[in-house]
Amino acid sequence: MNHRREIARILMNLRRNSTSGAILVNMLIAAVSLFVNGFGIYLTIQANIGAGPWDVLNLGLSKTLGILYGTASIAVSLGILLIDIALGEPIGIAMFIDAVVVGKSVDFFNWLGAVPPCRSLWTGIPMMIVGLFILAYTQFTYMIASLGCGPRDTLLVGLAKRARRVPIGLISIALLSTATLIGWLLGGPVGVGTLICAFGSGPVMQLAFATVHFDATGIRHQRLTESVRIVLAR
Repeated sequence: MNHRREIARILMNLRRNSTSGAILVNMLIAAVSLFVNGFGIYLTIQANIGAGPWDVLNLGLSKTLGILYGTASIAVSLGILLIDIALGEPIGIAMFIDAVVVGKSVDFFNWLGAVPPCRSLWTGIPMMIVGLFILAYTQFTYMIASLGCGPRDTLLVGLAKRARRVPIGLISIALLSTATLIGWLLGGPVGVGTLICAFGSGPVMQLAFATVHFDATGIRHQRLTESVRIVLAR
């Protein structure tokens, strides 16, 4: 009985990030999840039928500036993170992990040459869908770390709070359209895959969350200041 209580206490500490050890474990969970998340993004790019909206922007910047995808992704993520901070939105440790790990994970799989680019819609669409499911499930494992949402999700929520009369769906469409347009002007790849990502990511994520009985709204994400205070106090 005492053994079970101890296990329950440890799990509760992990969920609440109430100790420095729990925070470090959840940072590792977030980092691994985001690394695999990068593989999902890599697959959607290798589908070769048009990238997702944010990746159109990242790839456009990469092409225009002659930099790696990951470097462009980090620059975009940090830029959005600064906007999140300016909007006064809650910032967590995992947001910084997200900003760095995902892009460099894609660079790693590009360097590895893990999957060749698809040459037709018949192979590209299935690969795109597999990539979206990987993104959805790693979003779940990343979010249960409770150390903050991604910079883009935080921006969406922050804008929705300030434009209450505008449905969040329209705000999301506006953000994705802006990222796609800028990326396309910079030479990023736009195609049927862009539409699949823009309109299919939400339903795929909802289906994935349902299979693991996960309610994202029930997660209380710990702010960076609170995490630092707990780590320094131990």
